[in-house]
Amino acid sequence: MGLESELMTTKDASELWGITPRRVQVLCDMGKVQGAIRMGRTWIIPKGTPRPLDGRTKAAKQKAQGKVG
Repeated sequence: MGLESELMTTKDASELWGITPRRVQVLCDMGKVQGAIRMGRTWIIPKGTPRPLDGRTKAAKQKAQGKVG
């Protein structure tokens, strides 16, 4: 098996996570996507990486503060 079976692009991640490819890029730029590596202009993300919390929502802010279990 090659690396293609272990990695995904921002487009693949966006389809899996239900968000836009641009939002995935922003999350990668912010360091929110665990294991994401930038290769030139492209972000490479390990398959199976969970979608990071959207820090723009109230629930995510509460979870970050430890208020929600």
